[in-house]
Amino acid sequence: MAQDTTSSRTDDQAVFLDQFEEDEFRDDRYTEAVLARHKSEGLDLAVKARWVAMGVVGILLLFTVPWPEVFYYEFILLLLCFNGWLIRRMGRVGRSKMELFLIFLDLLIMVIGMIGPNPIAHADWPQAMQYRFGNFQYFFLILAAGTLAYSWRTVIAIGTWTAMIWAVALGLSIWLTEPVPGVSEGISEALSDFPGLAWQVDPNLFNIQQRIQEIMVFVLVALMLGLGVRRFNALMRSNASLERERTNLSRYFSPNVVEELSQNDEPLKQIRNHDIAVLFVDIMGFTEFAASRRPEEVIETLREFHGLMERSVFAHEGTLDKYLGDGLMATFGTPNPSDNDASNALQCARHMMDAVDLWNDARISAGLTPLRVGFGAHYGPAVLADIGANRLEFAVVGNTVNVASRMETLTRGLNARLVISDGMRDKVLSEGGSECLTGLNRIADQDVRGVAEKLTVWAFDRPASHFPK
Repeated sequence: MAQDTTSSRTDDQAVFLDQFEEDEFRDDRYTEAVLARHKSEGLDLAVKARWVAMGVVGILLLFTVPWPEVFYYEFILLLLCFNGWLIRRMGRVGRSKMELFLIFLDLLIMVIGMIGPNPIAHADWPQAMQYRFGNFQYFFLILAAGTLAYSWRTVIAIGTWTAMIWAVALGLSIWLTEPVPGVSEGISEALSDFPGLAWQVDPNLFNIQQRIQEIMVFVLVALMLGLGVRRFNALMRSNASLERERTNLSRYFSPNVVEELSQNDEPLKQIRNHDIAVLFVDIMGFTEFAASRRPEEVIETLREFHGLMERSVFAHEGTLDKYLGDGLMATFGTPNPSDNDASNALQCARHMMDAVDLWNDARISAGLTPLRVGFGAHYGPAVLADIGANRLEFAVVGNTVNVASRMETLTRGLNARLVISDGMRDKVLSEGGSECLTGLNRIADQDVRGVAEKLTVWAFDRPASHFPK
Protein backbone atom coordinates (compact mmCIF):
# COMPACT_ATOMS: atom_id res chain seq x y z
CA MET A 1 0.00 0.00 0.00
CA ALA A 2 2.84 2.37 0.86
CA GLN A 3 4.41 1.61 -2.51
CA ASP A 4 1.14 2.42 -4.29
CA THR A 5 0.85 5.72 -2.39
CA THR A 6 4.40 6.66 -3.32
CA SER A 7 3.72 5.83 -6.95
CA SER A 8 0.55 7.92 -6.87
CA ARG A 9 2.42 10.90 -5.43
CA THR A 10 5.10 10.52 -8.06
CA ASP A 11 2.46 10.57 -10.78
CA ASP A 12 0.85 13.66 -9.23
CA GLN A 13 4.20 15.40 -9.10
CA ALA A 14 4.82 14.52 -12.75
CA VAL A 15 1.45 15.95 -13.71
CA PHE A 16 2.20 19.10 -11.69
CA LEU A 17 5.59 19.52 -13.35
CA ASP A 18 4.09 19.02 -16.78
CA GLN A 19 1.45 21.63 -16.03
CA PHE A 20 4.10 23.99 -14.66
CA GLU A 21 6.23 23.58 -17.78
CA GLU A 22 3.15 24.14 -19.93
CA ASP A 23 2.38 27.36 -18.04
CA GLU A 24 5.98 28.47 -18.39
CA PHE A 25 5.86 27.73 -22.12
CA ARG A 26 2.62 29.66 -22.43
CA ASP A 27 4.15 32.65 -20.63
CA ASP A 28 7.29 32.48 -22.80
CA ARG A 29 5.16 32.23 -25.92
CA TYR A 30 3.17 35.27 -24.86
CA THR A 31 6.36 37.20 -24.11
CA GLU A 32 7.90 36.21 -27.43
CA ALA A 33 4.74 37.33 -29.22
CA VAL A 34 4.99 40.74 -27.54
CA LEU A 35 8.70 40.95 -28.40
CA ALA A 36 7.95 40.02 -32.01
CA ARG A 37 5.36 42.79 -32.19
CA HIS A 38 7.76 45.32 -30.69
CA LYS A 39 10.56 44.24 -33.03
CA SER A 40 8.27 44.54 -36.03
CA GLU A 41 7.30 48.05 -34.96
CA GLY A 42 10.98 48.84 -34.29
CA LEU A 43 12.04 47.59 -37.71
CA ASP A 44 9.35 49.71 -39.36
CA LEU A 45 10.61 52.73 -37.46
CA ALA A 46 14.26 51.88 -38.25
CA VAL A 47 13.54 51.60 -42.00
CA LYS A 48 11.69 54.92 -42.00
CA ALA A 49 14.49 56.57 -40.02
CA ARG A 50 17.05 55.13 -42.44
CA TRP A 51 15.14 56.45 -45.44
CA VAL A 52 14.86 59.90 -43.89
CA ALA A 53 18.55 59.91 -42.93
CA MET A 54 19.68 58.71 -46.37
CA GLY A 55 17.45 61.33 -47.99
CA VAL A 56 19.05 64.09 -45.93
CA VAL A 57 22.55 62.77 -46.68
CA GLY A 58 21.67 62.50 -50.38
CA ILE A 59 20.64 66.15 -50.46
CA LEU A 60 23.80 67.14 -48.56
CA LEU A 61 26.01 65.27 -51.03
CA LEU A 62 24.55 67.27 -53.92
CA PHE A 63 26.19 70.37 -52.46
CA THR A 64 29.44 68.82 -51.23
CA VAL A 65 30.49 66.33 -53.94
CA PRO A 66 31.38 67.43 -57.48
CA TRP A 67 29.35 66.34 -60.47
CA PRO A 68 29.06 63.73 -61.91
CA GLU A 69 30.77 61.55 -59.26
CA VAL A 70 28.01 62.44 -56.78
CA PHE A 71 25.70 60.04 -58.66
CA TYR A 72 27.86 57.10 -57.59
CA TYR A 73 27.34 57.97 -53.93
CA GLU A 74 23.64 58.56 -54.49
CA PHE A 75 23.49 55.04 -55.93
CA ILE A 76 25.19 53.70 -52.78
CA LEU A 77 22.52 55.44 -50.68
CA LEU A 78 19.76 53.80 -52.76
CA LEU A 79 21.37 50.40 -52.20
CA LEU A 80 21.38 51.02 -48.44
CA CYS A 81 17.71 52.03 -48.52
CA PHE A 82 16.80 48.88 -50.46
CA ASN A 83 18.88 46.68 -48.14
CA GLY A 84 17.08 48.23 -45.18
CA TRP A 85 13.77 47.20 -46.72
CA LEU A 86 15.09 43.64 -47.11
CA ILE A 87 16.16 43.60 -43.47
CA ARG A 88 12.63 44.65 -42.52
CA ARG A 89 11.20 41.76 -44.51
CA MET A 90 13.61 39.20 -43.04
CA GLY A 91 13.74 40.52 -39.45
CA ARG A 92 12.63 38.11 -36.75
CA VAL A 93 12.92 37.88 -32.97
CA GLY A 94 15.93 35.78 -32.05
CA ARG A 95 18.80 34.84 -34.31
CA SER A 96 18.11 35.10 -38.03
CA LYS A 97 21.00 34.17 -40.31
CA MET A 98 19.55 36.02 -43.28
CA GLU A 99 18.98 39.15 -41.21
CA LEU A 100 22.55 39.04 -39.88
CA PHE A 101 23.88 38.53 -43.40
CA LEU A 102 21.97 41.57 -44.68
CA ILE A 103 23.29 43.69 -41.81
CA PHE A 104 26.82 42.57 -42.66
CA LEU A 105 26.11 43.40 -46.31
CA ASP A 106 24.93 46.83 -45.20
CA LEU A 107 28.28 47.57 -43.60
CA LEU A 108 30.23 46.14 -46.54
CA ILE A 109 28.34 48.35 -49.02
CA MET A 110 29.13 51.40 -46.91
CA VAL A 111 32.85 50.59 -46.67
CA ILE A 112 33.11 49.97 -50.41
CA GLY A 113 31.25 53.18 -51.16
CA MET A 114 33.42 55.23 -48.80
CA ILE A 115 36.93 54.05 -49.59
CA GLY A 116 36.54 52.19 -52.87
CA PRO A 117 37.34 53.90 -56.15
CA ASN A 118 34.56 55.99 -57.69
CA PRO A 119 34.22 54.73 -61.29
CA ILE A 120 32.86 58.06 -62.60
CA ALA A 121 35.20 60.40 -60.68
CA HIS A 122 37.61 62.65 -62.56
CA ALA A 123 39.92 63.41 -59.66
CA ASP A 124 42.70 60.88 -59.07
CA TRP A 125 42.99 61.03 -55.30
CA PRO A 126 45.65 59.06 -53.45
CA GLN A 127 43.97 56.09 -51.68
CA ALA A 128 44.99 57.44 -48.29
CA MET A 129 42.83 60.54 -48.89
CA GLN A 130 39.68 58.38 -48.91
CA TYR A 131 40.18 57.98 -45.15
CA ARG A 132 40.51 61.72 -44.59
CA PHE A 133 37.10 62.86 -45.87
CA GLY A 134 35.37 62.10 -42.56
CA ASN A 135 33.09 59.45 -44.06
CA PHE A 136 33.50 57.10 -41.11
CA GLN A 137 31.03 59.15 -39.08
CA TYR A 138 28.16 57.89 -41.28
CA PHE A 139 28.50 54.47 -39.65
CA PHE A 140 26.97 56.03 -36.56
CA LEU A 141 23.71 56.42 -38.51
CA ILE A 142 23.53 52.65 -39.09
CA LEU A 143 24.45 51.99 -35.47
CA ALA A 144 21.80 54.39 -34.17
CA ALA A 145 19.13 52.87 -36.42
CA GLY A 146 20.13 49.43 -35.16
CA THR A 147 19.15 50.35 -31.62
CA LEU A 148 15.53 50.82 -32.74
CA ALA A 149 14.94 47.20 -33.66
CA TYR A 150 17.85 44.83 -33.11
CA SER A 151 18.88 42.89 -30.05
CA TRP A 152 21.73 44.12 -27.93
CA ARG A 153 23.94 41.36 -29.33
CA THR A 154 23.26 42.57 -32.87
CA VAL A 155 24.04 46.18 -31.94
CA ILE A 156 27.39 45.09 -30.52
CA ALA A 157 27.92 42.93 -33.61
CA ILE A 158 27.38 45.99 -35.82
CA GLY A 159 30.10 47.76 -33.85
CA THR A 160 32.59 44.91 -34.04
CA TRP A 161 31.83 44.08 -37.68
CA THR A 162 32.27 47.73 -38.68
CA ALA A 163 35.60 47.89 -36.88
CA MET A 164 36.73 44.63 -38.48
CA ILE A 165 35.70 45.56 -42.04
CA TRP A 166 37.18 49.05 -41.71
CA ALA A 167 40.46 47.67 -40.35
CA VAL A 168 40.68 45.00 -43.08
CA ALA A 169 39.98 47.62 -45.75
CA LEU A 170 42.70 49.83 -44.24
CA GLY A 171 45.19 46.97 -44.28
CA LEU A 172 44.36 46.11 -47.90
CA SER A 173 44.65 49.75 -48.91
CA ILE A 174 48.11 50.03 -47.35
CA TRP A 175 49.19 46.75 -48.90
CA LEU A 176 47.76 47.05 -52.40
CA THR A 177 48.01 50.77 -53.24
CA GLU A 178 51.11 52.70 -54.19
CA PRO A 179 51.72 56.28 -53.01
CA VAL A 180 51.61 59.02 -55.63
CA PRO A 181 55.29 59.55 -56.49
CA GLY A 182 56.96 62.85 -55.69
CA VAL A 183 54.09 64.24 -53.59
CA SER A 184 55.44 63.27 -50.18
CA GLU A 185 58.94 64.41 -51.06
CA GLY A 186 57.73 67.76 -52.40
CA ILE A 187 55.68 68.46 -49.26
CA SER A 188 58.58 67.51 -46.98
CA GLU A 189 60.89 69.86 -48.88
CA ALA A 190 58.38 72.71 -48.88
CA LEU A 191 57.69 72.33 -45.15
CA SER A 192 61.14 71.32 -44.05
CA ASP A 193 60.92 73.69 -41.07
CA PHE A 194 57.58 72.15 -40.00
CA PRO A 195 57.98 68.36 -40.11
CA GLY A 196 54.85 67.75 -38.02
CA LEU A 197 52.73 69.82 -40.37
CA ALA A 198 54.27 68.08 -43.37
CA TRP A 199 53.31 64.74 -41.88
CA GLN A 200 49.74 65.88 -41.28
CA VAL A 201 49.13 67.20 -44.81
CA ASP A 202 50.89 64.43 -46.70
CA PRO A 203 48.09 62.86 -48.89
CA ASN A 204 49.98 59.58 -49.11
CA LEU A 205 49.90 58.92 -45.35
CA PHE A 206 47.01 56.84 -43.94
CA ASN A 207 47.44 58.32 -40.44
CA ILE A 208 47.03 54.92 -38.78
CA GLN A 209 46.81 56.43 -35.29
CA GLN A 210 43.72 58.42 -36.31
CA ARG A 211 42.15 55.34 -37.92
CA ILE A 212 42.69 53.29 -34.75
CA GLN A 213 41.12 56.07 -32.71
CA GLU A 214 38.05 56.05 -34.98
CA ILE A 215 37.68 52.30 -34.61
CA MET A 216 38.10 52.28 -30.83
CA VAL A 217 35.61 55.11 -30.27
CA PHE A 218 33.05 53.41 -32.52
CA VAL A 219 33.41 50.07 -30.72
CA LEU A 220 33.04 51.75 -27.31
CA VAL A 221 29.91 53.58 -28.44
CA ALA A 222 28.51 50.29 -29.82
CA LEU A 223 29.17 48.57 -26.50
CA MET A 224 27.42 51.29 -24.53
CA LEU A 225 24.46 51.35 -26.92
CA GLY A 226 24.32 47.55 -26.76
CA LEU A 227 24.09 47.69 -22.97
CA GLY A 228 21.36 50.31 -23.30
CA VAL A 229 19.41 48.10 -25.70
CA ARG A 230 19.85 45.14 -23.36
CA ARG A 231 18.39 47.17 -20.50
CA PHE A 232 15.55 48.29 -22.77
CA ASN A 233 14.83 44.67 -23.69
CA ALA A 234 14.64 43.79 -19.99
CA LEU A 235 12.13 46.61 -19.50
CA MET A 236 10.20 45.42 -22.56
CA ARG A 237 10.02 41.88 -21.17
CA SER A 238 8.78 43.32 -17.91
CA ASN A 239 6.18 45.26 -19.86
CA ALA A 240 5.20 42.05 -21.65
CA SER A 241 4.71 40.42 -18.27
CA LEU A 242 2.48 43.32 -17.20
CA GLU A 243 0.48 43.01 -20.41
CA ARG A 244 0.06 39.30 -19.75
CA GLU A 245 -1.16 40.03 -16.22
CA ARG A 246 -3.56 42.60 -17.62
CA THR A 247 -4.84 40.03 -20.11
CA ASN A 248 -5.31 37.53 -17.31
CA LEU A 249 -7.25 40.14 -15.32
CA SER A 250 -9.51 40.76 -18.30
CA ARG A 251 -10.62 37.12 -18.11
CA TYR A 252 -12.18 37.79 -14.72
CA PHE A 253 -13.00 41.49 -14.56
CA SER A 254 -14.82 43.85 -16.86
CA PRO A 255 -12.63 46.29 -18.84
CA ASN A 256 -13.36 49.23 -16.55
CA VAL A 257 -12.31 47.18 -13.51
CA VAL A 258 -9.12 46.03 -15.25
CA GLU A 259 -8.32 49.67 -15.97
CA GLU A 260 -8.70 50.52 -12.29
CA LEU A 261 -6.63 47.56 -11.14
CA SER A 262 -3.85 48.40 -13.58
CA GLN A 263 -3.65 52.04 -12.51
CA ASN A 264 -3.77 51.63 -8.72
CA ASP A 265 -1.29 50.00 -6.40
CA GLU A 266 -2.86 46.97 -4.69
CA PRO A 267 -6.40 48.41 -4.61
CA LEU A 268 -7.98 45.11 -3.55
CA LYS A 269 -6.00 44.65 -0.34
CA GLN A 270 -8.30 47.07 1.42
CA ILE A 271 -11.19 45.36 3.18
CA ARG A 272 -14.41 46.84 1.83
CA ASN A 273 -17.99 46.56 2.98
CA HIS A 274 -20.74 47.85 0.71
CA ASP A 275 -23.86 46.73 -1.12
CA ILE A 276 -23.46 44.71 -4.30
CA ALA A 277 -25.59 42.62 -6.66
CA VAL A 278 -24.79 38.91 -6.94
CA LEU A 279 -25.95 36.74 -9.86
CA PHE A 280 -25.80 32.93 -9.93
CA VAL A 281 -26.21 30.93 -13.14
CA ASP A 282 -26.53 27.14 -13.34
CA ILE A 283 -27.41 24.52 -15.94
CA MET A 284 -30.24 22.36 -14.63
CA GLY A 285 -29.80 18.60 -14.84
CA PHE A 286 -26.27 18.86 -16.17
CA THR A 287 -25.09 15.85 -14.15
CA GLU A 288 -27.50 13.57 -16.00
CA PHE A 289 -26.61 15.27 -19.28
CA ALA A 290 -22.89 14.66 -18.77
CA ALA A 291 -23.30 11.06 -17.61
CA SER A 292 -24.40 9.84 -21.04
CA ARG A 293 -21.93 11.80 -23.16
CA ARG A 294 -18.26 11.72 -24.03
CA PRO A 295 -15.98 13.89 -21.87
CA GLU A 296 -14.91 15.91 -24.94
CA GLU A 297 -18.53 16.82 -25.71
CA VAL A 298 -19.18 17.74 -22.08
CA ILE A 299 -16.17 20.06 -21.89
CA GLU A 300 -16.94 21.64 -25.26
CA THR A 301 -20.51 22.32 -24.14
CA LEU A 302 -19.29 23.95 -20.94
CA ARG A 303 -16.81 26.10 -22.82
CA GLU A 304 -19.49 27.37 -25.18
CA PHE A 305 -21.85 28.07 -22.29
CA HIS A 306 -19.26 29.81 -20.15
CA GLY A 307 -18.17 31.91 -23.13
CA LEU A 308 -21.71 33.16 -23.66
CA MET A 309 -22.19 33.97 -19.99
CA GLU A 310 -18.78 35.61 -19.65
CA ARG A 311 -19.44 38.02 -22.51
CA SER A 312 -22.75 39.03 -20.96
CA VAL A 313 -21.13 39.70 -17.58
CA PHE A 314 -18.44 41.94 -19.03
CA ALA A 315 -20.91 43.71 -21.33
CA HIS A 316 -22.84 44.84 -18.24
CA GLU A 317 -19.86 45.98 -16.13
CA GLY A 318 -19.87 42.88 -13.99
CA THR A 319 -17.07 40.85 -12.44
CA LEU A 320 -16.78 37.14 -13.13
CA ASP A 321 -16.20 35.93 -9.59
CA LYS A 322 -15.80 32.23 -10.32
CA TYR A 323 -16.91 29.30 -12.44
CA LEU A 324 -18.90 26.70 -10.52
CA GLY A 325 -18.63 23.63 -12.72
CA ASP A 326 -21.70 23.94 -14.90
CA GLY A 327 -22.50 27.41 -13.59
CA LEU A 328 -20.91 30.65 -12.50
CA MET A 329 -21.13 33.48 -10.01
CA ALA A 330 -20.95 37.12 -11.11
CA THR A 331 -20.93 40.25 -9.00
CA PHE A 332 -21.87 43.83 -9.83
CA GLY A 333 -20.43 46.70 -7.81
CA THR A 334 -17.02 45.09 -7.31
CA PRO A 335 -14.48 46.23 -6.44
CA ASN A 336 -16.21 49.63 -6.37
CA PRO A 337 -19.97 50.26 -6.34
CA SER A 338 -21.81 52.23 -9.02
CA ASP A 339 -25.24 53.79 -9.29
CA ASN A 340 -26.67 50.95 -11.42
CA ASP A 341 -25.33 47.71 -9.97
CA ALA A 342 -28.71 46.05 -9.43
CA SER A 343 -30.02 47.16 -12.84
CA ASN A 344 -26.81 45.97 -14.52
CA ALA A 345 -27.16 42.58 -12.87
CA LEU A 346 -30.79 42.16 -13.93
CA GLN A 347 -30.09 43.37 -17.48
CA CYS A 348 -27.20 40.92 -17.60
CA ALA A 349 -29.49 38.06 -16.56
CA ARG A 350 -31.98 38.94 -19.28
CA HIS A 351 -29.21 39.21 -21.85
CA MET A 352 -27.98 35.80 -20.73
CA MET A 353 -31.43 34.28 -21.16
CA ASP A 354 -31.63 35.62 -24.71
CA ALA A 355 -28.14 34.27 -25.45
CA VAL A 356 -29.09 30.84 -24.09
CA ASP A 357 -32.21 30.77 -26.28
CA LEU A 358 -30.16 31.46 -29.41
CA TRP A 359 -27.60 28.90 -28.31
CA ASN A 360 -30.28 26.27 -27.80
CA ASP A 361 -31.74 27.06 -31.25
CA ALA A 362 -28.31 26.35 -32.74
CA ARG A 363 -28.00 23.15 -30.70
CA ILE A 364 -31.38 21.87 -31.88
CA SER A 365 -30.47 22.68 -35.49
CA ALA A 366 -27.31 20.63 -35.03
CA GLY A 367 -29.28 17.69 -33.56
CA LEU A 368 -28.07 18.35 -30.00
CA THR A 369 -30.06 18.45 -26.77
CA PRO A 370 -31.09 21.93 -25.53
CA LEU A 371 -30.15 22.86 -21.97
CA ARG A 372 -32.29 24.50 -19.32
CA VAL A 373 -30.50 27.26 -17.36
CA GLY A 374 -31.57 28.87 -14.09
CA PHE A 375 -30.72 32.40 -12.90
CA GLY A 376 -30.90 33.85 -9.40
CA ALA A 377 -29.95 37.32 -8.10
CA HIS A 378 -29.92 39.25 -4.85
CA TYR A 379 -28.76 42.70 -3.73
CA GLY A 380 -27.33 43.43 -0.31
CA PRO A 381 -24.23 44.06 1.82
CA ALA A 382 -21.05 42.05 1.36
CA VAL A 383 -17.44 42.07 2.47
CA LEU A 384 -14.81 42.33 -0.28
CA ALA A 385 -11.12 41.56 0.24
CA ASP A 386 -8.18 39.46 -0.82
CA ILE A 387 -8.01 36.12 0.96
CA GLY A 388 -5.22 33.57 1.06
CA ALA A 389 -1.59 33.64 2.10
CA ASN A 390 0.81 33.15 -0.79
CA ARG A 391 -1.81 32.80 -3.52
CA LEU A 392 -4.32 35.61 -3.15
CA GLU A 393 -7.88 35.48 -4.40
CA PHE A 394 -10.34 38.35 -4.51
CA ALA A 395 -13.37 37.12 -2.57
CA VAL A 396 -16.89 38.33 -1.89
CA VAL A 397 -18.18 37.11 1.47
CA GLY A 398 -21.50 37.51 3.22
CA ASN A 399 -25.11 36.43 3.44
CA THR A 400 -25.90 38.22 0.18
CA VAL A 401 -23.95 35.57 -1.70
CA ASN A 402 -25.84 32.77 0.04
CA VAL A 403 -29.24 34.34 -0.65
CA ALA A 404 -28.39 34.85 -4.33
CA SER A 405 -27.45 31.18 -4.58
CA ARG A 406 -30.74 30.21 -2.95
CA MET A 407 -32.62 32.38 -5.47
CA GLU A 408 -31.11 30.34 -8.28
CA THR A 409 -32.07 27.10 -6.48
CA LEU A 410 -35.69 28.29 -6.26
CA THR A 411 -35.96 28.30 -10.06
CA ARG A 412 -36.38 24.52 -9.93
CA GLY A 413 -39.24 24.42 -7.46
CA LEU A 414 -40.99 27.42 -9.04
CA ASN A 415 -40.37 26.19 -12.62
CA ALA A 416 -38.96 29.62 -13.41
CA ARG A 417 -35.97 30.79 -15.42
CA LEU A 418 -35.11 33.72 -13.16
CA VAL A 419 -35.77 34.44 -9.50
CA ILE A 420 -34.71 37.65 -7.72
CA SER A 421 -35.23 38.83 -4.16
CA ASP A 422 -37.62 41.56 -3.13
CA GLY A 423 -34.63 43.65 -2.04
CA MET A 424 -33.13 43.30 -5.50
CA ARG A 425 -36.38 44.49 -7.10
CA ASP A 426 -36.59 47.51 -4.77
CA LYS A 427 -33.03 48.51 -5.63
CA VAL A 428 -33.70 48.21 -9.37
CA LEU A 429 -36.73 50.48 -8.97
CA SER A 430 -34.70 53.03 -7.01
CA GLU A 431 -32.11 53.03 -9.81
CA GLY A 432 -34.79 53.76 -12.39
CA GLY A 433 -34.59 50.37 -14.05
CA SER A 434 -38.28 49.47 -13.98
CA GLU A 435 -38.17 48.27 -17.60
CA CYS A 436 -35.92 45.42 -16.46
CA LEU A 437 -38.70 44.11 -14.23
CA THR A 438 -41.14 43.33 -17.05
CA GLY A 439 -42.51 39.80 -16.79
CA LEU A 440 -41.54 39.26 -13.13
CA ASN A 441 -44.31 37.92 -10.90
CA ARG A 442 -44.50 38.32 -7.13
CA ILE A 443 -44.38 35.12 -5.05
CA ALA A 444 -44.71 35.59 -1.29
CA ASP A 445 -43.80 33.48 1.72
CA GLN A 446 -40.99 31.45 0.24
CA ASP A 447 -38.87 29.32 2.55
CA VAL A 448 -35.20 29.92 1.86
CA ARG A 449 -32.63 27.65 3.45
CA GLY A 450 -30.32 29.60 5.71
CA VAL A 451 -32.80 32.47 6.14
CA ALA A 452 -35.01 32.48 9.24
CA GLU A 453 -38.02 34.42 7.92
CA LYS A 454 -39.98 33.72 4.78
CA LEU A 455 -39.05 35.86 1.80
CA THR A 456 -40.96 37.48 -1.02
CA VAL A 457 -39.36 36.75 -4.35
CA TRP A 458 -40.02 37.75 -7.95
CA ALA A 459 -39.91 35.14 -10.68
CA PHE A 460 -39.72 35.25 -14.43
CA ASP A 461 -41.69 32.06 -14.95
CA ARG A 462 -42.07 32.14 -18.72
CA PRO A 463 -39.96 29.18 -19.87
CA ALA A 464 -37.89 29.08 -23.00
CA SER A 465 -39.70 27.84 -26.11
CA HIS A 466 -37.72 24.61 -25.96
CA PHE A 467 -39.15 23.73 -22.53
CA PRO A 468 -42.98 24.00 -22.35
CA LYS A 469 -44.30 24.77 -18.91
